[in-house]
Amino acid sequence: MPSREASLPTPDPPSDSATAALISDQSSYLVPTYARPSPMFVKGEGCYLWDLENRRYLDFTAGIAVNSLGHCDPGIGRVISQQVYPFYFLVFDNFSKHVLREPMSELKMYQIEWMHAKTLIHTSNLYHNPWVGTLSKKLIQTTQSSGAMLSASHAFISNSGTEANEAALKFCRKVGKTLQPSPSSTTSSSTTSTSSKHEIVSFQNSFHGRTLGALSATPNPKYQAPFAPMLPGFKYGVFNSLEDLEGGGGLINEKTCGVIVEPIQGEGGVNVASYEFLKTLRRKCDEFNAVLVFDEIQSGLSRTGYLWAHHRYEPPPSPQTQSLEERRDEERVEPDILTTAKALGNGFPIGATLVNNFVASKISIGDHGTTFGGNPLACRVGYAVLERLSDPSLQKHVRQMGVLLKSHLERLAKRFPELVADGNEEMEVVRGKGLIQGLQLRPTLAGVSRGGGVGGGDLTNKVINAARERGLLIISCGKDTLRFIPPLVLSKGELDEGMMILEDAMRSVLEESS
Repeated sequence: MPSREASLPTPDPPSDSATAALISDQSSYLVPTYARPSPMFVKGEGCYLWDLENRRYLDFTAGIAVNSLGHCDPGIGRVISQQVYPFYFLVFDNFSKHVLREPMSELKMYQIEWMHAKTLIHTSNLYHNPWVGTLSKKLIQTTQSSGAMLSASHAFISNSGTEANEAALKFCRKVGKTLQPSPSSTTSSSTTSTSSKHEIVSFQNSFHGRTLGALSATPNPKYQAPFAPMLPGFKYGVFNSLEDLEGGGGLINEKTCGVIVEPIQGEGGVNVASYEFLKTLRRKCDEFNAVLVFDEIQSGLSRTGYLWAHHRYEPPPSPQTQSLEERRDEERVEPDILTTAKALGNGFPIGATLVNNFVASKISIGDHGTTFGGNPLACRVGYAVLERLSDPSLQKHVRQMGVLLKSHLERLAKRFPELVADGNEEMEVVRGKGLIQGLQLRPTLAGVSRGGGVGGGDLTNKVINAARERGLLIISCGKDTLRFIPPLVLSKGELDEGMMILEDAMRSVLEESS
């Protein structure tokens, strides 16, 4: 009788495989911070990955919402190559115009000369480079033209999402210190004294990063406990709770310098912030002169079908004489700071913190910095990625695929009631927007207590493992939630293929666990 592994399209590599040998050789040199499954991926194309054993997988994780243009995108590969290796140097008839300052379409090429020229990868922020400003301008103008954060005015470029959030948190503290200087601000110790306006508010089930400042804004014992105590001055509220914001507890008050929130909590379970919640946050921040930060590191850059997830919320009804677009303009909720990373580099490390003039006016030279952030290579890649992710035709495609994905997940929820949780007013079984969606599973099989059968997160892991062994990569988030964050270039055929594999995996788990 053939083994179980022999009947699966992509069983995990066995102990005598080349993959297992390589992992065994390397693992003793790695700090043990990750629990990885055994496949080792070495190449990719679009929505597919291939492992060291040359087995193909359909990837619905996109490197955790990073590879939005797919794996090994040829256009991004060309950009990286052009920045690193010798290239054709273009000479133009108007030397006052520079290729980095003007769109290529506006330049008349006079001749092409072969020159042994190499462009820079890194110079540090001690000096100007042409791409950090080019990307910053593109981020601000694209954000404004999208109809989202119209007040965006300046950008700080870093290397990752947690660094983007660290900058945001520091900027909040600096604003608070500027608005309410510490009592000793006129003395030499003012740099270490605490302003009365220093508290930062974040929310349960949020995830803002693993560096100590961002971690202090991430109230999850799983992440915080090993490194406690956290930085002082952080308070935590209940996500989507208007009562928490309006109640007598004073979550946001005169001591609050900043509030950080994800419009869609990714790691926390694909929880979508309500319009009323974000609107109330904006009003409370205005009331107490606090900075409102939207962390769009996972949800932004067209993953919802719009450039930023905080845009295009449906405002409450109003007189019929007012169009939906007019209501959206009138009821727009804007942050003072917006953070992004992940998809901005399509796999190349980069992050950005966008701020408005209210915040930028409080920041002085030397207040913040980075060695690698804003380097020419990363910024050139970011520019190319942003140009494509902001394409309206791609955003329309994402919205269409999001509708189909939701339909598939709702069908699976009905098909497998033993695996999928029951919905209620407080928790939707299928939730999210565009191509960031979640499917809520049960903690245990229906009719099986926690003392027996599959449960306590094992059910979710079993579905993930069964899907991987059949050629589909998915991940979890929050509590017993399957997360779907595929590349934004996902086709209908690939979506249908992935859902067929997932259905087979769920059927297998149900049969094996019953």
